[in-house]
Amino acid sequence: MVPHLLTALTGPINELEARVLDSMPAIERWFRLEWMEHTPPFYTSVDLRNAGFKLAPVATDLFPSGFNNLTVEMLPLAVQAAMAAIEKICPEAKNLLLIPQQADARNTFYLSSVQRLMRIFTQAGLNVRLGALDPAIKAPTAVALPDGSELVLEPLLRTRGRLGLKGFDPCTILLNNDLSAGVPRVLQHLHEQYLLPPLHAGWGVRRKSRHFQSYEEVAKKFAKLLGMDPWLINPMYGQCAEVKAGDATGLDCVQGNVDALLTKVRRKYKEYGINEKPFVVVKADDGNHALGPMTVRDAKELAEVYARHQARAAAVAGASPVAETTQVIIQEGVPTYERVNDAVAEPVVTMIDRYVVGGYYRVHAERGVDESLSAPGARYVPLAFAESHQLPRPGDKPGASAPNRFYMYGVIGRLAMLAASYELEATDPDAEVYD
Repeated sequence: MVPHLLTALTGPINELEARVLDSMPAIERWFRLEWMEHTPPFYTSVDLRNAGFKLAPVATDLFPSGFNNLTVEMLPLAVQAAMAAIEKICPEAKNLLLIPQQADARNTFYLSSVQRLMRIFTQAGLNVRLGALDPAIKAPTAVALPDGSELVLEPLLRTRGRLGLKGFDPCTILLNNDLSAGVPRVLQHLHEQYLLPPLHAGWGVRRKSRHFQSYEEVAKKFAKLLGMDPWLINPMYGQCAEVKAGDATGLDCVQGNVDALLTKVRRKYKEYGINEKPFVVVKADDGNHALGPMTVRDAKELAEVYARHQARAAAVAGASPVAETTQVIIQEGVPTYERVNDAVAEPVVTMIDRYVVGGYYRVHAERGVDESLSAPGARYVPLAFAESHQLPRPGDKPGASAPNRFYMYGVIGRLAMLAASYELEATDPDAEVYD
């Protein structure tokens, strides 16, 4: 079942979407063949930006949250996908240990997503309990949730090559912690259990530039299948290895990449007759949130944008500007023209194994179409789906259903997920290398 999206973007579908919809059989066969060669991440969420003339992923999360933003009607899809994922890895699985983000262990909105994940895997036939990485949790600790229910966080128990809880020995350990601070010792050398996602999927190792290098490869293959320009679904990017956010160290590299990337985007805009001013987004190449996304329209403005960003970050944190050295990705900016109640919105597609299980809008009333919406003040609105008996629209071919924008979002989301598969295979420290 591919549900139809009642999107806020209600205008006619563009040429890109029409081509994808017309090519559905070829696309699905192509994905099937790819999944025969590559293993999908256990679960994934992808932030998309729909500019009308271009639809592309801008972020791919391998430790997704936001499951509480999915509609209840989509839960059966999630449960089926969870069952398929578990059966491939550990068919006899009985117990699942879920480890949430340590910093968010008291964040009830985040824990509502964890609660939804537990419900999905419980309905998939598993006993699910929560293990806390926080060493301050010495005994089972109940956390109240907004709906009146509660979750119980329990201290982890490490015994030789296994990890569990008191009286609970799991076959599989599911991380919902992005490991941006590195890999805790308690998670290392677990050779007797399945650890999902793998440790090298964490932000202590992972780099956005490496992901989008893989995505570029996937986008080119897919574009060749459909006979189109891969730029229509691929955000161009550059990368700088050593940038110090607190001063001007490394800004010359960033400035050069910004200038070069804006030149490339202007050329593409001219080719397609797009009358908009291009922009790029500068952000940390790893999971470091100290250097949040910055929108830049002119390389000459970079130093000023950096200074303004630093002052804002310091004001929020109540501390001095961030000074550590970091790696930076400079990504082509893709504007979003989605709206929810006149506020700027972007769709987020959620997947378990290789299946799309739903999505939601990230909405921000105080942000523009060229800015990151992943910021304080953002709201999350479940994607609304049309009824399965929705009537064809005037002008539709006999037997044809209404154009399905959600299918297009699911295709781009799955392309990003496939790119993550390429990425994880290339960065697997245990992979065998052949000459």
